[in-house]
Amino acid sequence: MATPTLEAPQTAPPASPPRRRRDSGAISRFIERNGAYLFLFPAIAYLAIFTVFPLIRGVLLSFTATKLVNPSGGRPVGLENYDYLLSSDKFWTSVATTLLYTFFTVVFSVAIGTAGALLLNTAFKGRGIIRAIATIPWAVPTVAAALIFVWIYNNEQGILNRTTSALGLGEHGWLVDPQYGLFAVTLATVWKLTPLVMLVMLSALQSVPHELREATWVDGATRFQSFRAVTLPHIMPTIRVITLLMTIWSIRRFEIIFLITGGGPLDVTNTLVVNVYRTAFQDQNLGRAAAIGALGLVLSLLVTVVYFIVEQIQERQESQR
Repeated sequence: MATPTLEAPQTAPPASPPRRRRDSGAISRFIERNGAYLFLFPAIAYLAIFTVFPLIRGVLLSFTATKLVNPSGGRPVGLENYDYLLSSDKFWTSVATTLLYTFFTVVFSVAIGTAGALLLNTAFKGRGIIRAIATIPWAVPTVAAALIFVWIYNNEQGILNRTTSALGLGEHGWLVDPQYGLFAVTLATVWKLTPLVMLVMLSALQSVPHELREATWVDGATRFQSFRAVTLPHIMPTIRVITLLMTIWSIRRFEIIFLITGGGPLDVTNTLVVNVYRTAFQDQNLGRAAAIGALGLVLSLLVTVVYFIVEQIQERQESQR
C-alpha cells in the first residue's frame, strides 16, 4: 500500500510595498538630485519672462519701422534705425550728456558716501541718530525727491536762489538756463544715491580688523597713513563694486531727470533713457527708440567689461606682491 507523500506548504510571495511609499521615495530621490534646479526655477522663470523676453523683443523691434499708433504693423528696415542714430548729432549729444551725468554722479556719490561712512564709523555721541537721518534721502520716493528739488530750484521762492541772493551771488534760472541744467539733475541724483553708498561703505569699514589699525598707530603712523595702508586695501573691492553698480544705475536713470527737467532746457539733460522716452512717446517712433535702448545696453556692457578687465589686472598685481 502506497504511503501518501506530504507536500511542502507553499509560502505566499512577499508583499510588495505600497505604491504610495514607492512614489514618495522616487519623488524624494528626484528632489535630492534636482533640488538646486527646482529652487532656481522661479528666479529663472521671472528673469525669462520679465527680462530676457522683453530684451529680445526690443532688439527685434529696433530692426523695424514701428509707429506708436500702429505697433503691430511695423515693417522690417534692417539697420536703417542704427544708421540714422550713428549719423545723428542729437544721438551723440545724448551719449555725451549720459557720460557726463554718469561721471559726476558716480564720482561725487562715491566720494561723499565714503567720506560719510568714515565719519559715521568713528565713535561719537548721537551717532545712531545721525545714521538714521543720513538714510532719509534714500528712503524718500524718487517722485517726492524730484518735487523737493523742483521747489528748491524755483526761480522766485526757491531756497537756492534765496541763499545765493543773500550771499550776493544773484539769482539763477536753475531749470531754464542751459548752463545749470546738468548741475541741477546731478545734484538731485547725488543727494538721492549718496546714502546707499554710505551704508554699503559703512558695512565694509566695520569688517576691517581694528587690531591692524591699532598696530599702525603703535608704529607711529598717522590716521591718513593708517587709512592708506590698512583700511583702503580692505574696502577697495567694495568701492569697485559700488562704483560699477552706480555707473550702470546712472546710465539707465530716468525718473528724477525727466521729472525735474524733462530732458531740457535745450536738451542739455537729454540722456539716452530720456531720449528713448521722447523718441517713443513724443516722436511716436518705437523702432528708433528700441535702437537707442539697444545702443544704451551696449554702453552698459562696455562699462561692465572694462570693470572686469580692471578687476583682473588689479588682482594680478596684488597676487604678484
